[in-house]
Amino acid sequence: MNATWEKFCTDLLEVGNILSDPIVPQDPLTQAEGVRYLSRLLRYATINCVEYTDPRWPQFTSAPNPNMMTKLGADNPDNIYMRANISGKYTYRITGTRGTIPLITFGSRVNRYHIDGTMLQTGDLHIHDLEVDENGRFEFIASVDEPAEGAWLPLAPDSNLISVRQTYADRRAEVPGELSIECLDPDGEFVPLIEDELGWRLDRAIGMLKGSAATFLEWSRDFMPQPNEIFDRGQEQFQKAGGDPTIFYFHGYWKLAEDETWVIETEVPNCEYYNFVLQNFWVESLDYHRTNIYINNHTAKLNDDGTLTIVVSAKDPGFGNWINTDGHAEGTWAMRWIKADSHPIPTSKVVTL
Repeated sequence: MNATWEKFCTDLLEVGNILSDPIVPQDPLTQAEGVRYLSRLLRYATINCVEYTDPRWPQFTSAPNPNMMTKLGADNPDNIYMRANISGKYTYRITGTRGTIPLITFGSRVNRYHIDGTMLQTGDLHIHDLEVDENGRFEFIASVDEPAEGAWLPLAPDSNLISVRQTYADRRAEVPGELSIECLDPDGEFVPLIEDELGWRLDRAIGMLKGSAATFLEWSRDFMPQPNEIFDRGQEQFQKAGGDPTIFYFHGYWKLAEDETWVIETEVPNCEYYNFVLQNFWVESLDYHRTNIYINNHTAKLNDDGTLTIVVSAKDPGFGNWINTDGHAEGTWAMRWIKADSHPIPTSKVVTL
């Protein structure tokens, strides 16, 4: 057997140990979703560590990608996530069309998921900061040194990733932007792939798989002791994993019996976007293509006084905004306020119906 492939398969086998961690529920659904989760992480890792790795010829890839069913780290069902492998050594021009999606954000990062499951922020830029011409086109420079003119996404010398979030309010009606990226100062010539280089890329893919799985297993470990509670855990943990600095995050754990309903009440701040998403143990959103497992500021129905009621249960209780547990008895959840002028903390209780 080819030694590179054999090493990759051996390393991959070890990742499965996560399924038997003491905190992981051993019911058939959680275990089946765990195996599927690892296969999704592997897809994500190989797309981004084996393909498109040369920072001189980057491309934007869409992963995590709901159409490819790659989900990672409290994915937002309303987001198109895009990323490009880059280097702070070079200067890049990003061009695109605006589309009609309300929110687009760009970030430069030091991606360390293959090392320790973290992602350090080195620069951010928002669509509102860009000049969009009459044809809906825009461009900006990403570099360590600020250009003499025009919009700029700062890079650090060790930046290795540009990440993009496009956030829908209404997927059925809105058109996403299109993006391309070009390195303006590539050095050297293209070198055909050799086995040593491929081995390095596969090792990095395994590192990303392990780092991602370990990071979000620890999130579940942190959240589990306080099921069905909502409080501000601080933002550092979520920003370290690559969160957008304009987002205020709530994360936690939920656990319900078949006849129980989790009732969440909150004021709604003045903000550009909010949502609530129900997730499984592996911090993946549930199947939003098939059933109602999340709401956002476009779909939510507010109470007469402007407050919001969310109800999480196996069956529709007949009030509030119902979130379907979809055959799950426990898991994680996420709530976001984006560009909010305040961050109200929801109250919640479990009732038997």
